[in-house]
Amino acid sequence: MKLRLGFLASHGGSNVQAILDACREGRLDAEPCVVISNNSDAMVLDRAMAARVPAFHLSSHIHPDPARLDEAILAVLEKHRVNLIVLAGYMKKLGPKTLARYRGRVLNIHPALLPKFGGKGMYGHHVHEAVLAAGEKESGATVHIADEEYDRGRILAHKKVPVKAGDTPDSLAERVLEVEHQLYAETLQRIASGDIKLEGL
Repeated sequence: MKLRLGFLASHGGSNVQAILDACREGRLDAEPCVVISNNSDAMVLDRAMAARVPAFHLSSHIHPDPARLDEAILAVLEKHRVNLIVLAGYMKKLGPKTLARYRGRVLNIHPALLPKFGGKGMYGHHVHEAVLAAGEKESGATVHIADEEYDRGRILAHKKVPVKAGDTPDSLAERVLEVEHQLYAETLQRIASGDIKLEGL
């Protein structure tokens, strides 16, 4: 089955860009179908438009009722015939209807080697600060299935990044992000090729 990707992102969307590039260059056998952001000023919406991928701002500003927002997101995903959701720095939890409809087919990338340094509040620089504070010798990125619990779903792939002497949260974040860009597209291609099996695909 051809992967039809729906992206949800809150800010810059560099992981979305890396996946769009992989599709365009033929490294990823998937079709980017739609980008949704909860932030009307997010650069990811510009990235989508530049790639001629439909882009939507859907947030609590437009739909104050969480149930309505959930329904609106699900409607856009279904209208564009998305069969796999890609979370890329999406700073909100998906609603129950969307999660139920796409059970087992919602991917997220986390900037550490789960199950370490996951859970509520563990995102962005909070993760890198915690890795350094714990004196870890390595960090990395993890692609996993997202569900109702933060960072608890099935792990699909890891890529390690060494922690260097003198690392700051910024320097570590930069190296981990480079690895994220490779790992996300590679993992999606493994799903597209059938090397990784997901329920419902």
